[in-house]
Amino acid sequence: MKITAKALREKGACPEQVELFVSEWPEGGEVTEAGLLRAAKIGLDMGWFARHFLPSPLWAEYERQDAPLWAEYDRQDASLLAEYLRQRAPILAEYKRQNAALWAEYERQRAPLWEEYKRQNALLIWRLLKDK
Repeated sequence: MKITAKALREKGACPEQVELFVSEWPEGGEVTEAGLLRAAKIGLDMGWFARHFLPSPLWAEYERQDAPLWAEYDRQDASLLAEYLRQRAPILAEYKRQNAALWAEYERQRAPLWEEYKRQNALLIWRLLKDK
């Protein structure tokens, strides 16, 4: 089976995915194991490809075999995310503590600048109206 940019567009592939495909296979190419592995590595949506290019019986089999792969990915990803959140919590708390003090100082120093801007702006409007 040869895949081309035209075939991808006809199946409704998004422009970014078509562009990515063309960057690797400008003239299109035959579907091979190496090609599918390369497509996955560069970020082509393999699930989209399977849904749109596999015949119905193969699509059903794909879904059946993909389900446990997806479940295992989710299981491991949940563990990674939990660890990330555990380590991030104290860092985020310290950031918020320090940021609050920095923001307060910024606001303190900005207040007179803002008041001066408002005063100068009002004077500008007055000068423009006065000279009209």
